[in-house]
Amino acid sequence: MSDTDQLQYHVKVKPGDVGRYVLLPGDPGRVEKIAAFLDEPHFVSENREHTVWTGKLLGELVSVVSTGMGCPSTAIAVEELIKVGADTFIRVGTAGAMQPFMEMGDVAVVTGAIRDEGTTRQYLPIEYPALADITVVNALAAAAESLGIHYHLGVSHTKDNFYGEIEPDRMPIAETIKLRWKAWVAGGAISSEMEASALFILSSIYRKRAGAVLTVIGSDTETLKAKKASPDAMIQVAVEAVKRLIQLDRSR
Repeated sequence: MSDTDQLQYHVKVKPGDVGRYVLLPGDPGRVEKIAAFLDEPHFVSENREHTVWTGKLLGELVSVVSTGMGCPSTAIAVEELIKVGADTFIRVGTAGAMQPFMEMGDVAVVTGAIRDEGTTRQYLPIEYPALADITVVNALAAAAESLGIHYHLGVSHTKDNFYGEIEPDRMPIAETIKLRWKAWVAGGAISSEMEASALFILSSIYRKRAGAVLTVIGSDTETLKAKKASPDAMIQVAVEAVKRLIQLDRSR
């Protein structure tokens, strides 16, 4: 039996359990909610931070798999999903805003990611860019426009230290963190989260397609505690984008 025929160690799936199209929330608690947007959704597996549901869109298998928080667990999930046949990934998650014109509940369609984390340095030198697949980006943007959902297009900041972003002053390297943050903002980054760069780098290495659509939930502790934004808009955008990708793939 080949490695790809075996049950994957962490996500507990084998070929046939998941579709080639996969939506990737971080939170296991969000998987079933996203799967409800699919046809014939059913539970597949649950292990550690990885919960898996599979359904259909336009008759094609589509899966929802939680990555957990951060790049290490995201990389593990993507590695194992690729082994069982997945080739198109859309991260569906939340992020902090980085530009002053952004508002709570805005949708961000990510074109690339700042590799301010450690995982992808063990795959490729830091000079290599973490880019979303242009076909997926275009599908997400077109989906948002067709649904009448306001969105921002741009680069995301992927980091390892959540509290370094929202409470930098209590970190030993506070000034460095704040200077780097200022640079990312000046460069035009629109969102900050913890998984996109790993997804993009692995997809580049393995010649797969990946993108990300995020809901802005705030950028500081007070905002995060005081307000919550509905993730339904980004889910609708992701689902519509997958439909567009399915139709595109069928036409080729």
